[in-house]
Amino acid sequence: MKASWVGRLFAVWVLALCLAAQAQTQKPQVFQLNLQRTTEALYLSARMELSPEQVVEETLLKSVPLYFVWQADVYRERWYWADRRIASVTRTLRLAYQPLTRRWRVSLSNDAGAIAGGAGLQYALHQNYDSLADALAGVGRVTRWKIAEAARLSTDEDHYLEFAFRLDLSLLPRPFQIGIGNQREWNIEVRDRINVPQRVEPDRPPAPAAPAGESVEVPPNASARIDAEATAPVR
Repeated sequence: MKASWVGRLFAVWVLALCLAAQAQTQKPQVFQLNLQRTTEALYLSARMELSPEQVVEETLLKSVPLYFVWQADVYRERWYWADRRIASVTRTLRLAYQPLTRRWRVSLSNDAGAIAGGAGLQYALHQNYDSLADALAGVGRVTRWKIAEAARLSTDEDHYLEFAFRLDLSLLPRPFQIGIGNQREWNIEVRDRINVPQRVEPDRPPAPAAPAGESVEVPPNASARIDAEATAPVR
């Protein structure tokens, strides 16, 4: 009887911890999250709605940039050992408000990490928006993001993808990092796991260019590919 009571108490404690963790994280609403496997590569398309709290918007309006990170890791299942990671890609999006023009700028980096904080990232593309809602829509969307070359995916083995999207607080200026890690308003994150399709589709041509009227600036000697990726070493 005592062991049963202790087991129930432990289960209630674990449930309380899970609910507390969920309460501390603000999850964007995901409208699309799917994989396409072609003869050329594995692609991820995703779309989510970002609705930051007022305190986050007020920080942006003070010209403090925010950094959102997309992370995708592909694993090969192995029954005899731990699953093997065969590909890893990262993209970082810097969202900033420009007071002089009253416009919003989203900058894309293909760096896997920032050595010197957000200022250390190398950006490959910049795009301007007239409103915060439009800028957040650009941050929360990827189309045919190249995750792994087709040659890395064996046709006779099972694979899955671990996906994460988050607001990276570690790239904020140091004064803003103090104390905000435990505040729900700042913990914006989505994580999911998707099985890689067994079916291989014929590769299709790339998506058309951005519509006219959207300002796109590419610095010299930088790649202008929207589907930028940084491949991590294979374990």
